[in-house]
Amino acid sequence: MNAGDRLPPLEIPITRTLIVTGAIASRDYQDVHHDPELARQKGSPDIFMNILTTNGLVGRYVTGHFGPRAELRRVAIRLGAPNHPGDTMVLTGTVEEVDGDTATVRIVGVNGIGRHVTGTVTVRVPA
Repeated sequence: MNAGDRLPPLEIPITRTLIVTGAIASRDYQDVHHDPELARQKGSPDIFMNILTTNGLVGRYVTGHFGPRAELRRVAIRLGAPNHPGDTMVLTGTVEEVDGDTATVRIVGVNGIGRHVTGTVTVRVPA
């Protein structure tokens, strides 16, 4: 693990099932995450992914790269363009800083309409 290392991209198909189950798993019962008609009434073209699902996918991306011993110490993300069903989000990451067994990774996730998520993840990878 070295500053400047790039994580390989991860493509995540954004399905209706992923959006709904992620919302349910995180106990987010807002209608915009499961009811297309109510989402449209509120100005969205369809349902969209909640931040907790995105947070989990970012964590999965980092731990998937660094392995089963990886420990997430901090995840700080900001949402942008929504993830709608039928799109694909591509996560990419760059190691910004390394201090011993701990790294800070800059994460970007883009979909067909722009940047869905940006942020940093601090991960410890014990020897």
